[in-house]
This record gives sequence, C-alpha cells and structure tokens, in this order.
Amino acid sequence: MKLRWRKTPKTKPSTGELVPPEGVPLKLEVAGLGVRLAAQITDVILTLVASICLVILVASLGFSSPDTLIAIGSLMFFVTRVPYYVLTELAWNGQTLGKRLMKIKVVSHDGRSLSTHALVLRNLMKEAEIFLPATLLLSLNAATPLVSGLALLWIIAGLMVPLCNPYRQRLGDLMAGTHVIHMPVPVLLKDLAGKPAKQITEKEGFVFLAHQLDHYGAFELQTLEALLRAQETGAAQQKGQKQGATIQAVVEKIRQKIGYANKVPEARRLEFLRAFYNAQRAHLEQRQLFGERRKDKHYAAEDAPS
Repeated sequence: MKLRWRKTPKTKPSTGELVPPEGVPLKLEVAGLGVRLAAQITDVILTLVASICLVILVASLGFSSPDTLIAIGSLMFFVTRVPYYVLTELAWNGQTLGKRLMKIKVVSHDGRSLSTHALVLRNLMKEAEIFLPATLLLSLNAATPLVSGLALLWIIAGLMVPLCNPYRQRLGDLMAGTHVIHMPVPVLLKDLAGKPAKQITEKEGFVFLAHQLDHYGAFELQTLEALLRAQETGAAQQKGQKQGATIQAVVEKIRQKIGYANKVPEARRLEFLRAFYNAQRAHLEQRQLFGERRKDKHYAAEDAPS
C-alpha cells in the first residue's frame, strides 16, 4: 500500500504527513540541518578514526613516504566510509551511530521499508555531493584556482538544495526517495484505571453489582473512556452547557440501563462515570480471563465460547 507524503498548510514547514489509505495522517517532524550536521560530524569522526588506525597499520608494514601515506589514507577513508553508512542504515533501519545519538532516522518516501537500493544510492550521492569535491578542494593548490573554485561552487550548490527544500532533502534523498525525520516520541496517556476499581468506588460511594455490569461491553467502555479523557484534557470544558447536558444524558442513560436506583447529584456526575468506568473495566477484564469477550451491549449468550 503506497503512502502519500505531503506538506500541510496548518503545520510548520519542517513538518510533513504520511497519509495512508485509511486516511489517518501520521505527522512526522523533518530533521533540521543542524541535527543532521551533528550526526554527520559524529559519523565522519568515527570513520576517520578507523581510517587512521588502518593507515598506522599500513605504515608499520614499511610504507613511510608522506605522499604514499596520504594517498592510502584517502583511499582507506573512502573504503571505510561508504560501507559504514550503507551497512549501519541497513542494520538499524535507517540509522547510523550518529543518527542514533541525535535521535533521527531515514524513512522511505512511500512509507515502505527502506530498500538496499535506496540506501546505497543516497550514500553514493553523498560522496558526489560533498566528500569527493571536498577531497578535491583540499588536495589542490593555488596553481589550480579554477578547479578549486568549481569544487567549492559544487559543494555550495549541494548544500543549497536542502536549504531550499521544505523537507530538507538533499540530492541523494530526492533521487532515492527518502526523508530524514526526528524519531517519534511515544506518548502514553494516563491510565484512567490507575487505582484498583474497588478502592475508587468505596471512596466515592458508588458501588456496582455484577448483574449491573453485564449490560455493556468493550465498545461502550471505549466510548466512555473517550468522554472522560476529553474532560481531563480540558477540551470538553470549552463547550460549556452543551457538554454538561451530554454528561447528564450519559449518566441517566447508564442509570436506566443498569437499574441504578440512587439519584446522582449534578456535582458528582463525573465521579459516577469514573467509578462506573473502573468497575466496568475490571468486570470485563475478569470475564476475559475466563475466555469470554463482550464486544458491545448486543452481546448474547450464543456469542460466548462453548
């Protein structure tokens, strides 16, 4: 299933969306140039240290000419660098050691798994964009100002591409169909049943019997949870009297359905709903331990496992 990456006008320029066929957008924050540069410097230092170790090993074999060692060092840096980027991003799903430290990663434009072809292409393009022109620039001298100037202009042009791109894609990303994003931070909502159900109901004075909790299933429990979470986030309070009428209607509906005789005061309607949520959840979880799953209020005896 192909996903569409698009820029949304209501978000920051550094934020994009992966929109799957189901229509639920996944908002992802595009990694900025600063954090990508920090990851790149980390990776360069690691590969440079590895190359220096190889050069020292070669020098111990009798190669002592400075020009020879510089040539071998440049070759070792290239031979170490390219496999490092490709293999680490393959092994760690789009991350090198530098990217892992900076908490960024490479993702595919179409939302699928990263292919070997895409990772090889984007990293070989990195050689053509930055490393080879930089090596050429450092190796030339004042006698070749034209070639040095061309190499410098090529590096500047390569750096301008992500600066002018809303998703900070360099040439390698554009050709390979990849993006570099910040790692999404998982956010777990607070469990509404953080305390034992019995403890809450005893404190608040609302007690529900087993036959009263048999009327509803998992669907109704999830609906009630969404209502309570809206109250906690403060979104519901902005609706004023309309939301208060909704709470009253839900409380009365539950009371009539389960046969709860006691009247619920207006000030304690939310307490009643929280207590009922905890008791209902504990009841359904206990029934599930015995192999019975109540999907919704329409659950019938014939739906139970035989």
